[in-house]
Amino acid sequence: MTDKRAIARRLAKEAIAAGRPLEWFEKLYLMAKAEGATIPWADRVPNPNLLALYERIKHIPFGPKALKVGCGLGDDAEWLSGLGFYITAFDIAPTAIAECHARFPASKVNYLAADLFAAPPEWKKAFDIVIESYTLQVLPPGLRTKAMQAIAGLVAPGGHLLLVTRARDESDPPGDMPWPLTRSEADMFCSYGLEEIYFEDYRDNESPPVRRFRACYRHS
Repeated sequence: MTDKRAIARRLAKEAIAAGRPLEWFEKLYLMAKAEGATIPWADRVPNPNLLALYERIKHIPFGPKALKVGCGLGDDAEWLSGLGFYITAFDIAPTAIAECHARFPASKVNYLAADLFAAPPEWKKAFDIVIESYTLQVLPPGLRTKAMQAIAGLVAPGGHLLLVTRARDESDPPGDMPWPLTRSEADMFCSYGLEEIYFEDYRDNESPPVRRFRACYRHS
């Protein structure tokens, strides 16, 4: 069976070796557009693990202003918009954002190309709900701490962060991209002004099942 992540893994490895660990995202989207390369996380439907997390915590009175980190082709952002949130959705790959505009020409979502590590200053502590699903797991471990601090800094006081990621034990090898997070890594959000209010360690319905974390944090 062909590994649907083979091209993405090769591009990631090359970018990291070149000291430019974020460049491979745009390269992958360009290859997908020109050559039909597979984008492993782009199923063109809302993330079922994110939907399940929202079902578990939807009793929380979320504010209306939302941000989707690493929006890819836009399916999660469109789902959130349909729930009534005012959504800003960004991705570091301009080609991904162009595809969002092409797929959803009448969308209410504010799509834009942006770098998490150079986010607009007006985003700081600006969003009632920030959604991070599958982005941290495709960042090399050396960038995760910086990324988590940046993500936490986008959550408004009293706001919430939703997290969905692959998971592993501390003793497990890091493996290949996507690199699963450990519980201690997820707990680092609590070092950046957030408090955990929901956490689930589970295996999903994929074949074979994938171990994941689902969590919700509040900006205390």
